[in-house]
Amino acid sequence: QVQLVESGGGLVQPGGSLRLSCAASGILFRFYSMSWYRQAPGEQRELVATITGGGVPNYAESVEGRFTITRDNAKSTVYLQMDSLRSEDTAVYYCKVNSLVYWGQGTQVTVSA
Repeated sequence: QVQLVESGGGLVQPGGSLRLSCAASGILFRFYSMSWYRQAPGEQRELVATITGGGVPNYAESVEGRFTITRDNAKSTVYLQMDSLRSEDTAVYYCKVNSLVYWGQGTQVTVSA
C-alpha cells in the first residue's frame, strides 16, 4: 500500500525558512517523479515543485528562487526547502507521486509575524 507522510510544517515569521519532508513507501520510489502541492482554504490545489526520478527540479514561478526541491532515493524521501517565506506561502503542503493518484495527509505551513 502506498503511503506518503509529510512533516516539517509549522509557524514561521516572514523571511524565515522551513524544510518539509515527505516519506514514501509502497512504491519503487526512484522510478517516479514527485511533486509538492499546496492548498489554502477556498483555493484550488497548486503545484509548487516537481522533481524527476533523476533529480531534475521544476518550480512554480511563485516560488522559484526561494524553494528547493530535493530527493534522497535511498531514504525514499522528497524534501522542500523553503526560504524567504511570505504570508502568501501559507497553506497545507502535500506531496504527490506523479502519474499516480496518491497524496499525503499534508503539513500546515503558516507564515505570520
